[in-house]
Amino acid sequence: MPGTNLTREEARTRAALLAVDAYEIELDLSSAREGGTFRSTTVVRFTAAEPGATTFIDLVAPAVTEIVLNGRALPPENFADSRITLPGLAAENELRVVADCAYTNTGEGLHRFVDPADGETYLYTQFEVPDARRVFANFEQPDLKATFAFTVTAPAGWVVVSNSPTPEPAGDGDTRVWTFEPTPRISTYITALIAGPYVGVFDSYDNGAQHVPFGVYCRPSLREFLDADAIFAVTRQGFDYFQEKFDFPFPFAKYDQLFVPEFNAGAMENAGAVTFRDQYVFRSKVTDASYEARAATILHELAHMWFGDLVTMEWWNDLWLNESFATFAEVVCQAEAPGSKWPHSWTTFANQMKTWAYRQDQLPSTHPIMAEINDLEDVQVNFDGITYAKGASVLKQLVAYVGQDAFFQGVRAYFKRHAWGNTRLSDLLGALEEASGRDLRTWSKAWLETAGINVLRPELTLAADGTIESFAVRQEAPALPAGARGEAVLRPHRIAVGLYELTDGKLVRTERIELDVDGERTAVPQLAGRARPAVLLLNDDDLSYAKVRLDADSLAVVTAHLGDFADSLPRALCWASAWDMTRDGELATRDYLALALSGLQRESDIGVVQSVQRQVKLALELYADPAWRESGLRQWAAAAEDALRTAPAGSDHQLAWARALAGAARTDGQLALLAGLLDGTAEVEGLAVDTELRWTLLTRLVATGRADEAAIDAELARDNTSSGQEHAATCRAARPTAAAKAEAWASVVDSDTLTNYVQEAVIAGFQQADQRELLAPYAEKYFAAIKQVWETRSHEISQQIIVGLYPAYAVSQATLDATDAWLAAAGPAPALRRQVVEARAGVERALKAQAADR
Repeated sequence: MPGTNLTREEARTRAALLAVDAYEIELDLSSAREGGTFRSTTVVRFTAAEPGATTFIDLVAPAVTEIVLNGRALPPENFADSRITLPGLAAENELRVVADCAYTNTGEGLHRFVDPADGETYLYTQFEVPDARRVFANFEQPDLKATFAFTVTAPAGWVVVSNSPTPEPAGDGDTRVWTFEPTPRISTYITALIAGPYVGVFDSYDNGAQHVPFGVYCRPSLREFLDADAIFAVTRQGFDYFQEKFDFPFPFAKYDQLFVPEFNAGAMENAGAVTFRDQYVFRSKVTDASYEARAATILHELAHMWFGDLVTMEWWNDLWLNESFATFAEVVCQAEAPGSKWPHSWTTFANQMKTWAYRQDQLPSTHPIMAEINDLEDVQVNFDGITYAKGASVLKQLVAYVGQDAFFQGVRAYFKRHAWGNTRLSDLLGALEEASGRDLRTWSKAWLETAGINVLRPELTLAADGTIESFAVRQEAPALPAGARGEAVLRPHRIAVGLYELTDGKLVRTERIELDVDGERTAVPQLAGRARPAVLLLNDDDLSYAKVRLDADSLAVVTAHLGDFADSLPRALCWASAWDMTRDGELATRDYLALALSGLQRESDIGVVQSVQRQVKLALELYADPAWRESGLRQWAAAAEDALRTAPAGSDHQLAWARALAGAARTDGQLALLAGLLDGTAEVEGLAVDTELRWTLLTRLVATGRADEAAIDAELARDNTSSGQEHAATCRAARPTAAAKAEAWASVVDSDTLTNYVQEAVIAGFQQADQRELLAPYAEKYFAAIKQVWETRSHEISQQIIVGLYPAYAVSQATLDATDAWLAAAGPAPALRRQVVEARAGVERALKAQAADR
């Protein structure tokens, strides 16, 4: 946003001038229950390489009351545009800044939340990318590390947690003072403060002489649902695995994990004080896929304690390495750690993370993994599928290329060499080259410095007797989308080719050939003269990052037997290929639906089932020929109802199909079933109609006009919690009336009082695929509003609106034309342009897919 940006060149200049030693930060949160502002006092000591030079320190605050540099008071005018100018530096400097900082309700800076369940106030910080400056004055860039000593005044009876171990509070009366020991040298964005009447469960990790205290915290209203033992078990698994693989002990004095309300991300790797969205404290029954996802997040953030916190990127262009390494580490730990409950984690990765990456890599905003980050606005929109999922996929490819032992040997050297410092990609690659003996410069250029995705296709010739005469892997580099930077390139791939036969009704791998693919055509002579197997699967074991296609005979077998693969990973790869073909218009939506209706009957992996369910719904809503769409939706709803009634009682599959039906129900009978499940007049044996499922059922009934405002109020009375209020907001916005849409639009666009979660809930209810006519007038309103939204709202809030309210269901040339006209006339900032261009690409793809389906 204007006035809060920081360019890379400014950061380089400041880093060359300054070395920061220590921060002492005092925060007075004694009036947090009333909200408004809080007093923030920062004392920072730093050196300057050029005495007499001028620099600036960052601060976002309503007011500054004191600026003292080396005993010299600076005028209030030095605070402007979220910066405090610091002229006349000495060789050694001490700066004191006293400011009135603001609580937020956007999930940025110091977020303030009042729990309707108990009326109590809960605070937590979220600082990545540039929001520590909303709480205390600092040099907000990752390479200016320092120690941080927090002193916090807060109401008596509260719990206060930060990066250092929590001390005993001092004082009496209505407030207490917590004085924390200084942290090790860390970056501003991983400092943290969590305060309020949270409740905790405690344990420890003990390994010989090593003792690390553990804490798991949540609000009292969620305590009955907090399965701390399961969380501790996954955490211990990560400690054991990572310390052995990294050969570096956990680098902080304790490890707290705090489940906090209205959190924008999945979690945040604050050093020793990780914050998680508290939806991970499950109030209702969820499938095992949700527990797997939570475990993955726990391991992801734990890996960051080494990769990101101990050793930190110099600038945000290496954000990908930070996130990709943690993503790779979470999956490999789940796959390999002794006693892991999810040894098939690479199946989940292939089915979810890589699908995200493939989608992102085909947008006009696609970029190299090692992106050019010119300023903070660039990085704030770069937490995407390339930064996380493609990067992790490429790291998996790198591990296959250099060998896992050499990879972790290089990682160990990297941690020892750069502990508590900042690095660039070249530092890690150098360590890996030393460990493996391989030159990685060519690999890096091909994989990290180029954009786009390759397609691998089998090239198969059969002899007269039906044996394989020749087999090769054909590699394509489709042109990058219009507007994308760079050129498409062919890359080196390490892949496996799997040979599968039908044995006792199961597709079983009979042989695996691993090879390097490079250039347009790579022959596989090992297959010549062999009998043709039922299925030839490229990129078996998912070693590389590429879109994969099947030959015609293999595709026919897979279409008939997709659910019959004995192992989950090849099934996931085939599901992902089918979905990608649907998105590309190579497979008609109606054929994808037929494949799903056949294959899901025998799909055992619940994560795959739920992913395919979401994809089918999206395909039918956006990619189906409008003239056939209703027929497809009815087929899907009927299949969901049948699967719900026939799934084993109480099973994860039963719950997944109940949720699928709740999103798809359209006939009188189906909607009556939802209403009956909600009011207790209908029953499906084994199905627990609990709090979250009740809201899911009610949302569909409201959106179809089968339930009214009174029903929403009655359900909210049953569940008057923060989650209940958010669900009620979704329901109200989903009502199929013009008045409801106008009310929802005004609350989001014309007002700025909604919290981040309530706003997200309203947007989710507003955008209903079955309400295209009601939504039609809002396309013009959208383009009239979004530039002002961008200029006046915070990053998180504006992104919710710009992405969430784009007229995605108006799949037409008119929507593309309106978007193009706005892009030409509005002159949007690059980050805003990117968000709108990405949304436009969705409509363009949907138009092509609809034509293919038609």
